[in-house]
Amino acid sequence: MSEAFAMTGSALWREIRAAGMTTLAVLGMTKNTGKTVCLNHLLAQAHVQGVSVGITSIGRDGEDRDQVFMIPKPPVLVWPGSLVATARDTLLRAKVRWKQIGTTGIDSPMGEILIVRALDHGEMEIAGASRSSDQHKVIAILKGCGCALVLLDGALGRSHHASPAIADGVVLATGAAIGGGIPDVIRKTRDRLAILGIPSVDETLATRCRAVFTHGGIGVWNRAGEAVFDASIPTLNAASTLLGLDEPAIATIAVSGAVGRALWHALNTLLARHPGLSVVVADGTKLFIDATDVATFTAKGGCLAAFRGIRIAGITLNPFSPLGGSFDAGDFLDAGRRAFPDHVVADVMREEYTEGVLE
Repeated sequence: MSEAFAMTGSALWREIRAAGMTTLAVLGMTKNTGKTVCLNHLLAQAHVQGVSVGITSIGRDGEDRDQVFMIPKPPVLVWPGSLVATARDTLLRAKVRWKQIGTTGIDSPMGEILIVRALDHGEMEIAGASRSSDQHKVIAILKGCGCALVLLDGALGRSHHASPAIADGVVLATGAAIGGGIPDVIRKTRDRLAILGIPSVDETLATRCRAVFTHGGIGVWNRAGEAVFDASIPTLNAASTLLGLDEPAIATIAVSGAVGRALWHALNTLLARHPGLSVVVADGTKLFIDATDVATFTAKGGCLAAFRGIRIAGITLNPFSPLGGSFDAGDFLDAGRRAFPDHVVADVMREEYTEGVLE
């Protein structure tokens, strides 16, 4: 692809391609924030640009109605040549012709995850693998079949696919469906970005902690850089273990798994005992706390960092809410771009770059 050709397309598409991303997660802040519309935009851009693309999902997507509110939702629209990793049973309802080109050996409640090539432009229901290890396998197969870009669908409660251990970058879909006015949505989106976008560790800490994130569990070091605890224990039960450590000068704690309220409370207690404490988590998807918690921890002198930082490829805005309280699209876009000047912020429904895709 020539450099000039690669730089055509929407601003969001150009950002993704310029960054060299090969696996991209699309994460919805909540239901009806435009995640599927964003996916369709990227699939259309890939088709126009001649980029081979694959798509899969954490769980199920593409059903006719939102399974929470029973509201009609936009379907996933694939293009001729698109590769799709989806459960066998979903193919019975595909509204396009397709050809199976591979298997994965991964079972799901809806049958084995298969690799198919779409032969037409149209609707497909997508239900992919749920476990991270299976997602790695599916992505590798899609890339082995020639996909230059793999798109991963995600949603509320399924953000682990946005981990940099799986995806090169994340597009965050936000919108009026979150509730409140434009300032409320901007604030809630900023809070989510504060969690997802915690900074990466420096190289010294990364080297010290690497083994913990390889074998899993918890690691603790004192101010001299000596390991005082290292065990493959579940983080869910780690709070009491950490609080019981007999070490007068803890400097660093590495936590490979999820950080919930109990563990976070323990880490705050340890910060009070050990000023300047550094906590390293795998990435922002492992934090099940609020942005205010992070801000308070930092204000008290603590350092929170990610072993692998998440790259935000862009933010998409959906001014429409099926539950009422929709926004003026122009006002929402202006507010989003003012609030997040360091990111590509787009309302993909307003993009003009896909003109000519459908003739």
